[in-house]
Amino acid sequence: MAALVLFGGGGDLAMRMLLPSLYFLEQDGLLPDGLKIIAAARSDETVPAYIARAREAVEARARDDGGWDSSSWDRLAARLDYLAVDATDVASLKTLKDRLGDDEDLTSFLAVSPSLFGHIVDAMAAAGLAGPRSRVVIEKPVGRDLESFLEIDEAVRRAFTEDRVFRIDHYLGKETVQNLIALRFGNTVFEPLWNNLTIDHVQITIGESIGVGDRWPYYDEYGALRDMVQNHMLQLLCLVAMEPPSDLDPDSVRNEKVKVLRSLRPITPEEAEEVTVRGQYVAGTVDGAPAASYSEERGQPSDTETFVAIRANIDNWRWAGVPFFMRTGKRLKEKRTEIVIQFKAVPHSIFGRDDSRSDISDNRLVIELQPDEDISLTVMNKRPGLDLRMQLQPIRMSLSWGMNGNGEAAPRRRIAYERLLLDAMAGDSTLFVRRDEAEKAWEWVDDVSRAWADAAVRLEPYAAGTWGPSSARKLLTDTGRAWNKNDV
Repeated sequence: MAALVLFGGGGDLAMRMLLPSLYFLEQDGLLPDGLKIIAAARSDETVPAYIARAREAVEARARDDGGWDSSSWDRLAARLDYLAVDATDVASLKTLKDRLGDDEDLTSFLAVSPSLFGHIVDAMAAAGLAGPRSRVVIEKPVGRDLESFLEIDEAVRRAFTEDRVFRIDHYLGKETVQNLIALRFGNTVFEPLWNNLTIDHVQITIGESIGVGDRWPYYDEYGALRDMVQNHMLQLLCLVAMEPPSDLDPDSVRNEKVKVLRSLRPITPEEAEEVTVRGQYVAGTVDGAPAASYSEERGQPSDTETFVAIRANIDNWRWAGVPFFMRTGKRLKEKRTEIVIQFKAVPHSIFGRDDSRSDISDNRLVIELQPDEDISLTVMNKRPGLDLRMQLQPIRMSLSWGMNGNGEAAPRRRIAYERLLLDAMAGDSTLFVRRDEAEKAWEWVDDVSRAWADAAVRLEPYAAGTWGPSSARKLLTDTGRAWNKNDV
C-alpha cells in the first residue's frame, strides 16, 4: 500500500497547492489505488475539523479553475487523515509510524521551514520512517548559502540515499517549462539554431507585482538573490542552455544541467557593479493603488535587495559570447515570468531595414510561464498591400495552449505540483534537483553575494509599479539591447 504524508499539512503550501493538486489528480483518476494521505502538523485538530478546512480551501481553488466536483472530493476525503505531531520529536513520530503500519510505500513531503529539515529527517530515521521504500520531498531553497545547504543536506543524506531525495522546484512542474525540452529536442527546426551562431542573447524575467508584506522575516534573511536566483532562475537557465541529453533518464537530464552550472562564469568584485544590479522598492503605485516601500512594510530600513538583475556568461563552445540577462523583483509593474530567446538579425536585409514603411524585427522566441503559459515565435512576413516596394511586418505565432492538435480547446492548465507529486510517488526524479546541482548553484550565488560585499555594491531604489532601477535597463542598453518588457 502507498502512503503520502504531508508534514505541515495545515499550512499555507498544503492548503493552496498540495491539497488542490491531489484533488485534481483524484478527479482525473491518477492517484495510486489505495493511497492513504496523512496530514501531519502541530495543531491539535480533529480529523473532521481538518477535512472541513481542507475542503473549504480545495473547493475555492477548484471553482476558480472550473473543476469542482463533490464526488471527486468525497473520494479524496476518504483517503485523508490528520495527526497532530511534533515532527522533530522521535516519540511523536512513532505515533505516525503506528498509524502507517509497517508495509508502506511511503512518500513524505516536508512542507515546512527549511530550518527544520535536518531535525525532521533525523527524527524520521529514528522513528522508522526512512526505510528502503521511503522517499522524502523537500522544498527549495534549502539553506541560505552553500555552507548551510551542506549542513542540512548532510542530515538528509544520513537518513535517505540520493535516489530517494526529491528536492522540489515547482517551476520544473510547469507544463511550459517541460514543453521547452520538447521544443528543443523534439524538433529539427530549433536545435540546430540553438547556439551562438544564431542567438544574440537570452532574457529570463521573473517579476512579481506583490510586495513582501508579512513574509519580511523570511525575506529579509534571504533577499531576491537567494530566494529566486539560486533556484528558479538558474533552473530555467539550465534548461535553456544544456546540451542534448542522451535520453530522458533522470541522471542524463541532470548531468547536462550540472555541466551548465559548472560553465557559469563567476562574478568577481571588480565587475560586480558592471554586470549586476541590486535594488529595493520604495513607495509607488501598483495596479492603480498606492504601494508602500519595503522599509515601511518591514518597519525599519534594511539592506536586503528586493530586485536583482545579472548579466551572466556561460563559458563553453555553444554559448561563448551570448549573454544571459536575468532579472527578478518584487513590486514590479506586472506579474510576469518569461524566457526570451532573441535571435540575431539576418546577415543582410534586402527589405530596407531603414525604410520607415517597414516594421522589421529580428526573430524572437518567447516562453511565457506566468500569468499565462504560452510559447510564441515572432517572424517576418509581407505586409498586405500593393506597394511598389515590398513591406514587412512581424507576426506572432503561438506554439501552444490556444488549441490542441485536434482543434479542440486546450486542457485545464495544471498546477505544477500535480506533476511533481505524481513523479515523487512514482520515484521519478527527472524534474527534481540533484545534490550536486544545488551545490553548484549555491557556489555561484555565493560568489555573487561575496562580490557585492567586497565591492560594496549599493542598493538602488525603484518605485513600486515599475520594472526596477534604471541601471537594470542600462545593463542591456549599454550593449545595444533592450528588455522585452522595458516600459516604466
